[in-house]
Amino acid sequence: MSPLLSVQGLVKTWPGPRRMRALDDLSLTLDEGQTLGIVGPSGSGKSTLARVLERLEPADAGRVQFDGLDWLALRGAALRRQRGWMQMVFQDPLAAFHPRATVYSALTDPLRIHGLAPPRDWPSEVARMLEEVQLSPELARRPITAISGGQRQRVAIARALAPRPKLLILDEAVSALDVSVRGHVLDLLVRLQRRHGTGFIFISHDLAVVKAVSHRIAVMDAGRIIEEGPAEALIAQPQTPLLRALIAASPALPA
Repeated sequence: MSPLLSVQGLVKTWPGPRRMRALDDLSLTLDEGQTLGIVGPSGSGKSTLARVLERLEPADAGRVQFDGLDWLALRGAALRRQRGWMQMVFQDPLAAFHPRATVYSALTDPLRIHGLAPPRDWPSEVARMLEEVQLSPELARRPITAISGGQRQRVAIARALAPRPKLLILDEAVSALDVSVRGHVLDLLVRLQRRHGTGFIFISHDLAVVKAVSHRIAVMDAGRIIEEGPAEALIAQPQTPLLRALIAASPALPA
């Protein structure tokens, strides 16, 4: 069976005097319903990879096959029709929303944009979306700015899951949350993946968090993947100095 996502030779160079390569001939694969955790130091290219996959930044070279589609070749209406299949949750759960949005308006946006339900069904759909991420439907009336950070990130996850994506990219999606809230959100993501079979790319600088949710882990440095493998085996037998340093810097890493 073909992988859900196949990335081959991806290159992204930022303009400037030094012409820095944020992605340098990067390749990876992800199977349906699996989680690939991506770790690496700041500046290693993790967030650039997410933005290129989401088509928020153009690639300079390379090929991305997503669900059988030549993903980087899609343009215009064809791209808009397919965007719902790949969604993203960002690090800052407040900056991800319009500051004047309510929870209800934030969650009806994907229903409207992707034509997922007629307006008469929006109240019941919003209630269902909130319940799926273990939030009370009564929150729908509240401004986004009037709920907690953990609640906002759950709303962000609910919004991203609305079009039933085949791939969800989470870029430091729990790093701004308190430790106790972070654990609840990670448990929620695992349950949602089991329920819907969604593939996840989970990007984080926190190796312990990545290990908790990932089937496989890829280590990035200078725009390349320098080490990859099953999560447990990779951490048990690190092959590169960078991964050994990341393990040494993660005192909370489960044994």
